[in-house]
Amino acid sequence: MASSEFTLLDRGRRLRLDQLDWKVLDRQKLDDGGEAVSFEATVIDVQDRPLVRLTKTYRVHPGDDPKNYLLDISLNVANLAEQGQRVQYTLMGPVGLEREGPRSEMRKVVAGFRNPDGQVVSTRLDLRALAKATTLEQRSLNPKNLKSAFLWAAAENKYFAAILVPSPTQGREYADWIGSKWGVHLQYDEGRKGTGENETLGLAMATVPATLAPAGQADSSRTYDFQLYLGPKEKSLFDKNPMYKQLGFVQTIDFQNCCCPASIIDPLAFGILAIMKWMYGFIGNYGIVIIILVLLMRLILHPITKYSQVSMHKMSKLAPRAEEIKKKYASNKAEMNKKLMELYREQGASPIIGMLPMFIQMPIWIALWSAINTSIDLRGAPFLPVWITDLSAPDALISWPAITVPLLGWAIHSLNLLPILMGVAFYLQQKLMPAQTATSTNPQMAQQQKMMMIMLPIIMPLALYNGPSGVNLYIMASTFAGVIEQYVIRKHIQEREEEEAQGTVPVTSKTGGKVKRKKPKPFFRF
Repeated sequence: MASSEFTLLDRGRRLRLDQLDWKVLDRQKLDDGGEAVSFEATVIDVQDRPLVRLTKTYRVHPGDDPKNYLLDISLNVANLAEQGQRVQYTLMGPVGLEREGPRSEMRKVVAGFRNPDGQVVSTRLDLRALAKATTLEQRSLNPKNLKSAFLWAAAENKYFAAILVPSPTQGREYADWIGSKWGVHLQYDEGRKGTGENETLGLAMATVPATLAPAGQADSSRTYDFQLYLGPKEKSLFDKNPMYKQLGFVQTIDFQNCCCPASIIDPLAFGILAIMKWMYGFIGNYGIVIIILVLLMRLILHPITKYSQVSMHKMSKLAPRAEEIKKKYASNKAEMNKKLMELYREQGASPIIGMLPMFIQMPIWIALWSAINTSIDLRGAPFLPVWITDLSAPDALISWPAITVPLLGWAIHSLNLLPILMGVAFYLQQKLMPAQTATSTNPQMAQQQKMMMIMLPIIMPLALYNGPSGVNLYIMASTFAGVIEQYVIRKHIQEREEEEAQGTVPVTSKTGGKVKRKKPKPFFRF
């Protein structure tokens, strides 16, 4: 929160405020039990006559109330000259927010705005984007709708945020005295930019030029007030405090979903986080909560998964006949599509409907992954006493000095067992997957499926090797549960085919098969 630059516009004089002689004034006790401390510096001209006095005050609030995450800051600019002056200053900070140890890099700067519809919206720049930026425009934090009112700006990492809120002047709804605002990238050495190593980011803001009346007059000074939130990015905390909720601090929580709209993922992820916190209240172990949640999700989505797998199996069985139709009507696309649709309709299969359940499930699994990946409750939360002692960090069964992988530049610090088990789960899942359409008659597609079976169990563990153990536990548990689920579905399909082969059930309603009453199965099988 350094006032890095102060400009006397009429004199064309620009000052570095860190070079002034700042004096520490007496520390004060506040009525609510908090404390305040002020710093004062005077700007002089070439003849040692005082021009401007700057006073910056910090106030800290005590207690268990969520307000104790707030630091109040005020900067008073007082004109000491006999003539009026136009002034402007640049605020640098907060800066220096560190990466969350071995956890994934999620540092960014964010700005919150209220759009003309009254909704809080945000714009953000991550560390990599700031590292690549070469102009101020590329680093600027501007809203998409230029009519939106500025509310706050924040520097954040994966779990914590420093949110700077400029206070409106009296009679104003918004702090219209903030002019430009932009992100700042700082690097300690000559390493690669954007990798997160030896780098940090922060905020900078410039005020709108202000005119101060001559010394002694009513408008000879001006005070700029800020509030700085320093604390966790936690929705329950933001919802509990009216100020945090009204300003939309929840916008600092970024689930980083890549292929689904935030309007779908965010409510699902917040709902999952609430369920996890409720389950933790009587289970007391977030690792067990993750496993139970995965199993419950699998159980709830089982009918959809089963429908999808059965449909895919039907499509694979129809592959030879579909290939014959494609070859026969290769020169007539319209007739080919007509014959294919007739084939699928006759056999009760549909390539579109078969894929539809996958698209229904995808947002739910992405939301679950996002919730686990960003939950601050998992930070430092253990699962097992010796192995997986922090669900927000790699599981690190055995640790050693960092080894850098040639060409890739990956740093490996430990033996992480969860990604290896995940690879085994992916291999088993691929083995049990129904054969894709046309692989039996198309050698090229068969080869692609074979390569996928080999590459996926290798690529996924490598990509997530240094990932949070909570995320890897979720993926591993989900994959192993999926293996069991696929085995059950595959067994069901085989039993169904055996019954059809014996003539106990009709293949389809259009084949003219005689429907026979099936004997009820006992609830328990011994």
